[in-house]
Amino acid sequence: MKNRYLTWLLVLLVLLDLAHTFAQSYYLPLDGDLAAIVLPSAWYQPVLHDPFGWAVLSKNAVYAAPNRFFAHAAMVGYWRQVPRWLQAVAAPIDSIYLAAALFNAAVQALLLGLLAAHARRLLPTLGRAGSWLTAALLTPLFQLTSFGAQMGILSRSLTYTFFYAFPLALLLLWLLPFGRAASRAQPLRLPAPVVGLWAMLAVVLAFNGAVVTAAVAVLGLLMAGQGAAQRYRTGQWPAWWSGQALGLGLWLGALCAYSLFIGRNNAENSHLYTLGALYQRLPQGIWNALTGKLGLPLLVLFVVLNGQLVRRFTRPTAEGQRVRQLLRWMAVFAGLYLLLLPLGGHRPYRDYLVRNDSALPVLLGLLLAYGVSTLHLLGNLPARARRWYLGGVLALTGVFVGADYHLWYRGENNHCERAGLQLLAQSPAPVVRLPADCKVMSWVPLTDPQQSATNAELLYYWSVTPTRKLYYQ
Repeated sequence: MKNRYLTWLLVLLVLLDLAHTFAQSYYLPLDGDLAAIVLPSAWYQPVLHDPFGWAVLSKNAVYAAPNRFFAHAAMVGYWRQVPRWLQAVAAPIDSIYLAAALFNAAVQALLLGLLAAHARRLLPTLGRAGSWLTAALLTPLFQLTSFGAQMGILSRSLTYTFFYAFPLALLLLWLLPFGRAASRAQPLRLPAPVVGLWAMLAVVLAFNGAVVTAAVAVLGLLMAGQGAAQRYRTGQWPAWWSGQALGLGLWLGALCAYSLFIGRNNAENSHLYTLGALYQRLPQGIWNALTGKLGLPLLVLFVVLNGQLVRRFTRPTAEGQRVRQLLRWMAVFAGLYLLLLPLGGHRPYRDYLVRNDSALPVLLGLLLAYGVSTLHLLGNLPARARRWYLGGVLALTGVFVGADYHLWYRGENNHCERAGLQLLAQSPAPVVRLPADCKVMSWVPLTDPQQSATNAELLYYWSVTPTRKLYYQ
């Protein structure tokens, strides 16, 4: 009975935090890339007409995002349909922000569920309550406000949630049966329909951009290294390296290699830096990420502390060995992944390469390491030490809850944008001047009405405006 009440309490805490994420996201402004991708603009049309980049192979074509078809297709499918469906219960302007809030909350729920599933695999003593405890432990770390730019899993720009968090959630899903087979030291045995489904999901993953493919490359290297080390020690390859595991792994690896190859012709990668210059900028980017705000260094230090506590104050069990191995491999994964970032080129908005979106695989690994090691310590530390440790966990949780409590940034909510949309909807003029400080679906103020043509087309499609109305500030 006591465990049942605890489970319901944890469920309530997770649902409350998801509701908080929904409310935060509802007040976020629309980003400046959304309309160009969803409509799409001429700049992004080629990728939707050439999903697998054949023009790169046959013509050496250069265009925007040749290896990101499924990220673009997901945005087009969602944003062209969901706001219009929601107009059955909401006004057109409200339906846009409702769609944004629903997607952010759904992606957070999906990631929490998948991280809890991976934690439960590593800590088999966890029951159903343990899965909810994992989710409740991790959900405060999903930051949208104070620590969002430093370590946010979701993004305040919905385009980036589609291009980073959502594909990585699909990767965590794809890895689940492999992790389960590895933890049981058994060959991977999936039903034939599931094998086919996982093979198709591999195609989706490979054509979601460089972040997924880079994460797959590092994971593949680590798995190969671990297998080779076991072969050297014991004379046998890992038991889970069955025909299915190797076949699906090689299939995904080949697709990712092809995706990286055609991604070299991404027109968005144009910049003036040499590869050497980008590697020189990488240490500053890592330093900025670790010193910009309190959130990320605090979490990293807590995970390092967890590793020391597991090594010194818990019994040497098989579960403890898995936890220590996870912490070691996550550290190696983070180092190798960060070393790949300069190969992805340079963006002016990521001047030093490292940002929450580009480093998202590392951040998700950090969350998993934190959740697994913390739960292991809570279950295995001596009673007196456990009480002190629980106090530390609650204090850390309090820091993150307090930091992300705000519904929105005072300087970055959508109140002005909403007012601008209302003005567009009500004005009879074909060209509308908006207040100078009021950005509407743009990164910067638009000074030429023609700059708003793509946005105007999408707003008309959403029935926000009765006709196509250009605007400027």
